[in-house]
Amino acid sequence: MSASAASHQFPAALSAMLDAYAARWPDEQASVDHFRALLGEGAQAYARERLAGHFTGSAWLVDRSGARVLLTHHRKLGRWLQLGGHADGDDDLARVALREAEEESGLAGLSIEPGLFDLDRHWIPARGDVPAHWHYDARFVVRAGEHEDFVVGEESLDLAWRVVAELVDDPGADDSVRRMARKWLERTPA
Repeated sequence: MSASAASHQFPAALSAMLDAYAARWPDEQASVDHFRALLGEGAQAYARERLAGHFTGSAWLVDRSGARVLLTHHRKLGRWLQLGGHADGDDDLARVALREAEEESGLAGLSIEPGLFDLDRHWIPARGDVPAHWHYDARFVVRAGEHEDFVVGEESLDLAWRVVAELVDDPGADDSVRRMARKWLERTPA
């Protein structure tokens, strides 16, 4: 495959994933539309230097049983969230999610499930010389391997395995974390 063909493979894949996501979650069409609009901007949409907003990739990292999810107490935002981060030019957001999960948890042997699990467009407050901007976060299910002993990295104040069922009604949990917990519990076993 030529470099040019490869550079168009993942945006096309993201477009197909957005189609499948819209079909599965029709009430979230407005989110899908935001992601499609950004996707139309090409490569710059994957760069954090696009100060109006850019793509990020996150991991709903579940243990082998699927009963718990690994959350980070995010150092900059001060909230318990899923693991994830900037695409930094990588247009394969699933790969971004997996890389961020590995880097932020120290876990080896992680695997990613195909397809989008969740979409979230959220406002990031200004910090230092970086103005406030939008994150267009594509979220994927990542499964832990045999070992679940994580290492807290520099981007986190702490990490913790949380029981997914307890997050659904946790008033202290981020709205998007509660939404993902509901989606996870509603999933039909494969």
